[in-house]
Amino acid sequence: MTVLVEACVDSLAAARRAAAGGAARLELCQNLVEGGTTPDRELLTAVREQVTLPLHVLIRPRGGDFLYTGDETAAMLRDIAAARRIGVQGVVLGGLDPAGRVDQPLTSRLVEAARPLAVTFHRAFDRTGDPGEALEVLVRLGIERVLTSGQADTAVEGVVLLGELVARAAGRITVLAGGGIRASNVRRLLAATGVTEIHATGGAEGIAALVAAVNAS
Repeated sequence: MTVLVEACVDSLAAARRAAAGGAARLELCQNLVEGGTTPDRELLTAVREQVTLPLHVLIRPRGGDFLYTGDETAAMLRDIAAARRIGVQGVVLGGLDPAGRVDQPLTSRLVEAARPLAVTFHRAFDRTGDPGEALEVLVRLGIERVLTSGQADTAVEGVVLLGELVARAAGRITVLAGGGIRASNVRRLLAATGVTEIHATGGAEGIAALVAAVNAS
């Protein structure tokens, strides 16, 4: 089984390190201390021009919850348009309604604006009340992948739900496991869940060790 390693990066230097470590794809954001927000366009342009890996960009106007105002929606639409012009391969987005469900009108609008780019629904998924139903909504919206820790603090702690989501997805959507994944635990995670894509942060050495562990699994 081939497993793809996506590296979450927040600077040009980090993007270069992740590429050197063997990552197969990048997710670019800023303000990781807030859980990640949309990177500024100068950074996005620099990474696109100087790193050859497939690049997905986070579309999130602020930290905190995932309930967005009209003005915030407009900002996300502008950021998606900018990402398309710059030439990224995908966007990472999402939103919830006050009941903790996927905000279908908002998400559908963002997905439509993003096409033909690939779309990942981010870890807003981990705050949904019914992950099975949320997964079905994402499938209906045509979203390619969902980033999740299995609604736990780390993917290792969420291993049971991750496995259930992979089984339920049945190839209709990719479950991208993220949250505390390291070389020391990735093989156990892969064996227990069947995920084919993982999301991690870290420098070149950490990413290289993770890639080596994945390839040895």
